[in-house]
Amino acid sequence: MSTSRPLYLGPRLKRLRRELGLTQQAMASDLEVSPSYIALLERNQRPLTAELLLRLAKSYKLEISDLASEDADDYARRLTDVLRDPIFSDIDLPALEVADLATNFPGVSEALLRLHGAYSREQNALAEQRVAGEAAAITDPVGEARRFFAARRNWFPALDARAEEFSAEVAKAGSIAAWLKSRGVRVRFLPPDVMMGSIRRFDRHGDQLLIDDTLDAPSRNYQVALHAAYSELRAEIAEIVRSERFATPTAANLVRRALAGYGAAAMMMPYDRFARAVDQRHYDIEALSRAFGASFEQVAHRLTTLGKPGHERVPFFFIRVDQAGNVSKRLDGAGFPFAAHGGGCPLWSVHSVFRRPNEIVTQWLELPDGQRFFSIARTVAAGGGSWDRPRHYRAVALTCAAEHAPRLIYAAGMDPKEAQATPIGVTCRLCHRSQCTARSAPPIGREILPDDYRRAAEPFAFTES
Repeated sequence: MSTSRPLYLGPRLKRLRRELGLTQQAMASDLEVSPSYIALLERNQRPLTAELLLRLAKSYKLEISDLASEDADDYARRLTDVLRDPIFSDIDLPALEVADLATNFPGVSEALLRLHGAYSREQNALAEQRVAGEAAAITDPVGEARRFFAARRNWFPALDARAEEFSAEVAKAGSIAAWLKSRGVRVRFLPPDVMMGSIRRFDRHGDQLLIDDTLDAPSRNYQVALHAAYSELRAEIAEIVRSERFATPTAANLVRRALAGYGAAAMMMPYDRFARAVDQRHYDIEALSRAFGASFEQVAHRLTTLGKPGHERVPFFFIRVDQAGNVSKRLDGAGFPFAAHGGGCPLWSVHSVFRRPNEIVTQWLELPDGQRFFSIARTVAAGGGSWDRPRHYRAVALTCAAEHAPRLIYAAGMDPKEAQATPIGVTCRLCHRSQCTARSAPPIGREILPDDYRRAAEPFAFTES
């Protein structure tokens, strides 16, 4: 770290203080400075001295590299790339000024990058509209993160390998919480009013992992494992994220968060032991949930990650939707076609299981091209835990190719070719089935027939070609 220039880390210091759950007064007391000085530091109106940097690291048990990270270098690199845009060609932009902006004003740097990103996407969209004559889809961070996981079939061997090693250490300690205790970290379960809106928070100052005590047992287990994943799998997660060049920091953060969740699940359900249990229980999700102290959704999610070469299990497509049809999670490991835009098919049971809460609903599906799949769907709940906390219901579904279904307890002994399947489409605008009373929109490319003298049961009558 260079000492030739003042070090301004205002936004990072402010973020650290909030992560620790401290007021400016409390941090000032810890660092033996005035609250007004903390305020000046956070607004980048004072540089962070070497002495104070060391005091921060000592007080909160941080690495210096955690505070003086590579954010400034990353911002400088990205700003340099952005400023090569022809729109800035007539402006003199010395490299030193760009570096100063990235180091001293990260908020302004981020604003400039986001603004240019929005400008670039708009320009690209307009260009595609001119070429194709129709609106083009603009890349979004959530979509980018989903494509990242789909390209890797939601399997990350480095995380699974480290999680296997970790599980052996945990087995000796008895639990992840006990393992953390052996490392000097105490796990405490506290009421919501003490947690101040958090369900998990790590108190660096006191080496305490604080968990909301209204969480159910699987959620508690997962939150403890998630903390362990962020600390023990940190290097592996960082390496995976660095291997990809993301369009926005938001996409990178979404991927990093999802990888931590992957790691937590791998710690709770280590690959080899979980895969053996899957075979023994014939993919019985409820039985696996109880065996591993995990929730239905956690187990369903973990089933999509069993892609280890030579030790693969049934590949699944996973989706989570709310009652309005919004997709909050989607992982593809089975080649199941799903529309990136617009609603899904209402005939798929994942959209109707809300009428049968907590009940597993199975369904054979057949697409217009003849492909067959088998679906397992059920509602899951989040939130709640006390009278004044709302509970949110979503539906999750696991889908596999029909030929794999007999390996599942839910379709044991059934012939995929003979099973009665529900005819579904990817989405109404891409489905050309004419005999569908659930259709919400006519298919693209078909002419709608007039109904002056005849009204069919289907919402739209259209030409066959």
